Parts: sequence; C-alpha cells; structure tokens
Amino acid sequence: MMRKILSTLMMAAAAGTACAQKDNGNFTYFLPKTEVSISLLIEKTTYTPGRLADYCDLYFKTKAQKEPEVSYRIVGMTFATDGVPDESKQYSLVVDKKHSILSIDCDRNGVLKAINTKGNEEQRQQRFTPAPRPALPSPNDYMSQDILSSTNLPKMAQMVAQEIYDIRDSRNQLSRGEAEFMPKDGEQLKIMLAQLQTQENALMQVFEGTTVTDTTETVVSFVPEKENARQTVFRFSRHFGLTSADDLSGAPFYAVTEDMQTPAEAPVIDEKLKKQKDDMIIGVNIPGKIKIRITDGTNTLGSFSTYAAQFGTVDTLSGSLFGKKFTSQIVLDKATGGITNLHTEPLD
Repeated sequence: MMRKILSTLMMAAAAGTACAQKDNGNFTYFLPKTEVSISLLIEKTTYTPGRLADYCDLYFKTKAQKEPEVSYRIVGMTFATDGVPDESKQYSLVVDKKHSILSIDCDRNGVLKAINTKGNEEQRQQRFTPAPRPALPSPNDYMSQDILSSTNLPKMAQMVAQEIYDIRDSRNQLSRGEAEFMPKDGEQLKIMLAQLQTQENALMQVFEGTTVTDTTETVVSFVPEKENARQTVFRFSRHFGLTSADDLSGAPFYAVTEDMQTPAEAPVIDEKLKKQKDDMIIGVNIPGKIKIRITDGTNTLGSFSTYAAQFGTVDTLSGSLFGKKFTSQIVLDKATGGITNLHTEPLD
C-alpha cells in the first residue's frame, strides 16, 4: 500500500518535468548530442589622435598617428560542454504496475538527466568580469590659463611643449639632488617624481593621442560532427572583431575535431538482472573521447579534450532494472548522456 501511495505521489511530480507524457501515461525522452561552447575574450583598442598631433615631430622628434583607429584581438579562450536533444535518439519509459519508476528528471529540452533521483545541478560557467579601468588624466587640469584660452594651435603647441620641457627639467633636478627645494626623505621624493610623471603623461596626450583598451567576453557554440572534422565556427577581423561564420569580412577560424577512438566505460550491470527479460528498453549513451583544436588554418589558438555523445555508441539497459524485484537510481551526464551513477537494490 505504501509503495502504491509513493508511486502516485512521485509520478505526479514526474509529470511536471520536460519529458513528454504520452496518452498511455508513459514518458518519452531524448539522449543528447554534445555541444561545445567557446568563451572568447576579445580586446578592443581605441586610438584617438591628439589635438596637436601635427606638432609632435617638431617638438619631440616622434611622429604621432593622426587618424583614429579601432582594432581587435583575441586574448583568451576557454571551453565548456552542454547537451542538446538528439532527435534520432528518442526513447520511452514505461510507467505501470510492472515497473518501479517513481520519478523522471529531464531538462527543459526533454534530455534525460536522472531516473528515480534528481540529476546533477547544472554548473553555470563563471562569466568574465573586466577590471575597472582607471580614468585617463585630463590635460586641461595641467594647463595654464594662457594655454586654455589660446585659439592659435601653433602657439598653443609651443606653450604646451615648454610646459613639458619644464616638467622634465624639474624631474631631472630632483633625481640628481640639485633641485632648489629637495624633499625631506625618499618617500616624499617618490611622490614628487610620480606627480611630475602624471603631469607629463597628461600633457603628452595632446600630441601623442590616447589609447583605451576594453576586454569583453563572447560565447560561440557549435556541435562537433563526426562526418565533418573541420568546421568553421566563427570569423574574426582585426578591424571589425568577431563576426559570424558566414560573414566574409572576417578570416575563418576552424574547429578541427580528432576522434580519439576511446569510448567511456560502460555501466556494470548485475548478472542477475541481465538474465531477466523485460519489454522496456532504456537507452543511454557511451560517449567517445575527442580532441578539438581551434585554428586559423596555420596557428592553433586553443585545444580541448572531452567526451562527446555523437562520437560514441548507444547502450540499451533492460527494464528489469526497474522491475518488480529490483529498483534502480540512474544519473546521466547532461552533456554526454553517459551514466555517472547507477545504484540498484532489491525490492521487499
């Protein structure tokens, strides 16, 4: 009687899962294909020319870039896996008095996670958080009123350059110990030198321009294919950044997949259960190991080894695992559909 009540309660809970319930009360589920996600860290560099860039060579003997520019580069790459439904691998779980299936746990897409227990909690990949970027010093904060009020660029360039010469001269005098007012100790000397360097850097911006760098994260996902060992997963341009796989403005980057021909270990089933006959078949994956390289065709940016469902086989478990004499708890890996835990015990 207790078992009947428990079964009723648990099946009511199972009806709330994403597994599809048929008219006969049975449940259908999918095994997954393994999807790979690539988290790309992309650095964007923005150059803004200085207002007095035309005079940089005259006063400092260096040519300053006079046109604004934005450029991109990939500075980091990490990998993760997940499971998506494989519609060619659909199975049914028979829910009746002959079987001790009390609960079914599927994800929102109908991929089986567990039977008679809860599946593993999905671990969310930690997202990239950029470090706070300090604000650039403003040149105006270190300009005299005469410089700020000047409307003649050549004259303005001459005055700003003279300010920079004076700052450098003061720094040299401090370093040599020849300044009229020397600091009392080494710590104060460091502070004064740092302040002079900050002033020079701020004023040099009007000649050399400014460069600002930002890093963002973008996730690209794809499903490795056994029949296609080299897939274009994204394109990238130094001038436009990340583009889609079909956008020809970027150079192609490929996922090259190598089948390692190494299957995961199959679940160990009690010999007593193998001898018992049952009409219900429970499909699970035995994934195969693969190695993925991300390359531009010449250089490898990153590599990753994992097990993938579509590079393995399907194993069928007998419904006797959930018969009248035995019951079981099964937990599957959501990304591969392989068994991570199988516990069987006799029923009273």
